[in-house]
Amino acid sequence: MNPDLAKLQPYPFQRLRTLFHGVTPGITPHGDFTPINLSIGEPKHATPALIRDALVKNLDGLASYPLTQGNEGLRLAIAHWLEQRYRIPHINPQTQVLPVNGSREALFAFAQAIVDRAQDAVVISPNPFYQIYEGAAFLAGATPYYLNTLPSNGFRMDFASVPEDVLRRTQLVYVCSPGNPTGKVMALDDWRELFELSERYNFVIAADECYSEIYFDEAQPPLGALEAAQLLGRKDYVNLVVFSSLSKRSNVPGMRSGFVAGDAKILEKFLLYRTYHGCAMSPTVQSASEAAWRDEAHVAENRCLYRLKFAAFQSALADVLPLQMPDAAFYFWVQTPIADTEFALGLHRDYNVTVLPGSYLAREAHGVNPGANFVRIALVASEMECMEAAQRIKEFVQKI
Repeated sequence: MNPDLAKLQPYPFQRLRTLFHGVTPGITPHGDFTPINLSIGEPKHATPALIRDALVKNLDGLASYPLTQGNEGLRLAIAHWLEQRYRIPHINPQTQVLPVNGSREALFAFAQAIVDRAQDAVVISPNPFYQIYEGAAFLAGATPYYLNTLPSNGFRMDFASVPEDVLRRTQLVYVCSPGNPTGKVMALDDWRELFELSERYNFVIAADECYSEIYFDEAQPPLGALEAAQLLGRKDYVNLVVFSSLSKRSNVPGMRSGFVAGDAKILEKFLLYRTYHGCAMSPTVQSASEAAWRDEAHVAENRCLYRLKFAAFQSALADVLPLQMPDAAFYFWVQTPIADTEFALGLHRDYNVTVLPGSYLAREAHGVNPGANFVRIALVASEMECMEAAQRIKEFVQKI
């Protein structure tokens, strides 16, 4: 067996099940509480009819082997969306766009194609982080370097703190903007610093943007990596690849549909890897994905639902918890008055509301676990469920 498999740590939700093992939730003298799960970033809003209809109308695609590069119509739709969303003059759909089966699959596979395991390679990621970054680094034969994002630095990735010897060994940097779990959006100055380091040390940037379309001000969508590159004169996107997904944008996590875009030379090699990897997208899913990328009305409606929920949830808990609005994404990253694991366990046990301990999303690094004493609350359920959860959380906090 691959010895690097032994380096993989339990997934956060596996650890959560272990924490809750043997606990009967929500049984109180006042009656039973129905379960409300706010731990997983799985959208619960309805899948738009236009996507469902496109799937049904294109079921004949199931009879054909798909092309790894995807069909031309889908690549054109993605390229057009990128140009419109990020005000980019031109994206080449033949060389700068590649459909993938969800951003998770691609984020993992990317490290396998990028990392030269003959070298003493380092992969930098934010901490807390999406655990795929870590697993991808280990199974590519690299060493993860965790860059803590803390309240004291505004949840930024402080690249100036990375030692010179680490930067010299760095081959890949994962960034997530808007961030999971903090909701932090990277500013243009952050991108300038990262691009300059990439040029100096010749590492590749993997920009995870799967939350880019969940934001709260229609006039100020989050800055994207390709957009930042354009603004800073890096028009060929050298050493930059972005990862996006329909899961959050269009409420289709089960469709497993996304794309990568950016540096054409890197994508040429990544396409070669994927041809052997055998991960081409179903033609039926491609047709539905094209319909989704060509429509913005359902995305705006989706954002409106999140805006209403976030405002009401924050207001309901303002007296008992310091809820800071994220820049974007659908998480509240909340500091807890007791240990995060105790908070999550007590809330589950007494009120049948599930949230995720922040320490499960991070690693001990540089003397601290930056997720400790935080919980991630995913406002993915209906507004009614979210407000019921807010009331239960308020009662729980008042009893601590």
